[in-house]
Amino acid sequence: MATDYYLVSDLHIGGDEQLRHCEFESEFVAFLRGLEASAAAAPADETTELVVLGDAFGLWEFTEVDGLAKFDVLVESYPELFDQLRTTGERIEVTFIPGNHDYELACDPAWVDRLAAYNVTLEQELHLVRDLDGRQIWIEHGMQQDPNNHIPDFGNPYANPAGYFVNRHVTSTAGRLSDRGRYNWLKDIQSVQPMTEIPRWMASNYYYREMSPLLRYASVPFLVTFYVSLLVLASDVAATVTGIRALELETYLTALGVVGDAVNVVIGINILFVLLSLVFAVPLFFFARDARRTLRRFRFIPDEDEELDEEEGPDERYLDAAREVFAEHPRVVAFVYGHTHRASLTELDGRYVLNTGTWLKILQRVRTPFTFLPRVYRPRFRLNYFHLHETDGEFAVDYHVVPKANPKELSWLERLFSVGAKSPEPIPERTVVDRSVGAESATAEAD
Repeated sequence: MATDYYLVSDLHIGGDEQLRHCEFESEFVAFLRGLEASAAAAPADETTELVVLGDAFGLWEFTEVDGLAKFDVLVESYPELFDQLRTTGERIEVTFIPGNHDYELACDPAWVDRLAAYNVTLEQELHLVRDLDGRQIWIEHGMQQDPNNHIPDFGNPYANPAGYFVNRHVTSTAGRLSDRGRYNWLKDIQSVQPMTEIPRWMASNYYYREMSPLLRYASVPFLVTFYVSLLVLASDVAATVTGIRALELETYLTALGVVGDAVNVVIGINILFVLLSLVFAVPLFFFARDARRTLRRFRFIPDEDEELDEEEGPDERYLDAAREVFAEHPRVVAFVYGHTHRASLTELDGRYVLNTGTWLKILQRVRTPFTFLPRVYRPRFRLNYFHLHETDGEFAVDYHVVPKANPKELSWLERLFSVGAKSPEPIPERTVVDRSVGAESATAEAD
């Protein structure tokens, strides 16, 4: 077993047309070269393993080729990457396990041979267990905790989850159509997590990028003054009931001349819209509630208890899975998964749950100041990996981020509405597992 483990996931390399472009290829090749150099300089008794825990490739996103022909396209498209895998694999152990997007890796033994030619060991397993410092690391992709991507019969090539059909018919199509838009944004569909967020993401891009600029900018003053209109309406109602007017906005608008008259017209239109909305609000509420229940039954939107927070962090389902593993396997002190693209490190009673995040572009949902405007999806990169190793007799978990500038793709309106968006929760550069955690079980097994 190795003495150093490097863990990454969710590279999603490959796909139709625009999805074939890998924005981090040079950074990942440099990362592999760094591992190779570190291994060459390390003492002979220190060994290293790189584990890519699922979704190394975007095999679901290929629709023009099938089976092992996808591997040929990958090698042809990314020759530098595969050459570096072969070179790095001569110095360290490189291991892949299947995720949901490259589930085909679990279904055909021929993939093992193809990857072995590039010094990559493919473990066709749902999870791996690795020893370190007398304790253990549990490694899995994480799709089994996701109801939309749970593999019902792992290893069966026909046992595809619901997420497969979404990607086969939606994501791959996005790759082919991406360059037809005013902005090349559809290629980022594989960065949308969870997949139930796709409809809202598409609505956002329609409004901020594809809608006629004339319509978009004409709608802004109505939306900006909407809340002012509510205050004016409330003030008028209060004046009618009590005879006291709390908001004398008319005086200030009159002083502004033509501009004030224009604002007054907009406010009047908004008040009319509010009154009409109130008339239809009750029946629309019941129709909307019933529609949401129907969409939840078909898994097009998540249940209320499955809604993810805006902040980075683990889904409770993964924490529950980790608790079960820790209870059944006392030597396991680190539960590592990916899949959700949300890098995190969480402590559970002295043990740790690690999410390896993704090397794809991340789309951070940002609420706009005005409720009726679509959310902004701010793009950023967080090319990260975990390094688990023994140092000075301690089980250490190191977290590293590979620097990469965030893309500048937002329109000025999106930038305006996403000012003040929170940065992702920082992850400690080093976390040391307490010596006593898992050690008693290791000693008992040894005896």
